Amino acid sequence: MKVIWHSWKELLVLFFKYSNMNLKLTLEYKLNRSLITLAIFCREMVGVVVMWLILLRFLHIRGWELHEMLFLYSFLFLSYSLFVFLFAGIRDFDNMVHSGEFDRLLTRPLGLMFQIVAARIDFSATLGHGIVGVLLFSNTAFSVGIDWTWGNVAYFALVLLGGTLIQAAIFLLSACFSFWAVKTESLRNLIFFNTRRIAGYPLSFYPVFIQKLLVFVIPLSFVNYFPAQYFLRKDDASLWSGYLYLTPVVGALLFGFVFLLWKRGVRHYSSTGHSAY
Repeated sequence: MKVIWHSWKELLVLFFKYSNMNLKLTLEYKLNRSLITLAIFCREMVGVVVMWLILLRFLHIRGWELHEMLFLYSFLFLSYSLFVFLFAGIRDFDNMVHSGEFDRLLTRPLGLMFQIVAARIDFSATLGHGIVGVLLFSNTAFSVGIDWTWGNVAYFALVLLGGTLIQAAIFLLSACFSFWAVKTESLRNLIFFNTRRIAGYPLSFYPVFIQKLLVFVIPLSFVNYFPAQYFLRKDDASLWSGYLYLTPVVGALLFGFVFLLWKRGVRHYSSTGHSAY
């Protein structure tokens, strides 16, 4: 079906309507969604508590103190919270293909990526990760010696957006394999969630191979390490200082490149044969 082009104003109105429907669906099962949010919050706080207990005993590791480590960690939660608010459809794309829901989207005269992004908002994960991120950031942002000028605030907003796009690109890359393998949950977990556990710590903790993996292959270091280093200026990993400013650029370029791969996969897609109804 031919796609009808819409203005930015029309797309914003459509996105708002989609968001409103998602919110109504979420509020239909308030207790269930509240418990999911609480479970996500508790699950993520376990890792924070473990880090806190370790640093209470050792005071600092390789020059990184407790508040600095938690400040570094906060970027992962804040950017992931924004990611699941904006791009939960990309995260769950393999389920859309497997259930046949993606076939239904193909029949609508609206951009596919817009439909995928607008159709799903994970409010539970947004709140669960967002609360952890806000707690960590609010308790460390002013205790690590940062002067929050307008320039630093603007940089912070840009790296959150860039980190969100980097994570969206990683999930979209795993989504590309859904056109051939259909279910890609294991690949998604391997590429993102397992690597994110490693990225929660400074690059200087790891050998050169892991550092290069997090910079050049799965660039999660641009989500939290380099943004945190911009503010903290820790003298640890011997990496190019220009990386501190590249998070928005890496996010935009990486997402654009993977989006082109995804569009190529769409052209070669054949239905799974499942019904979305």
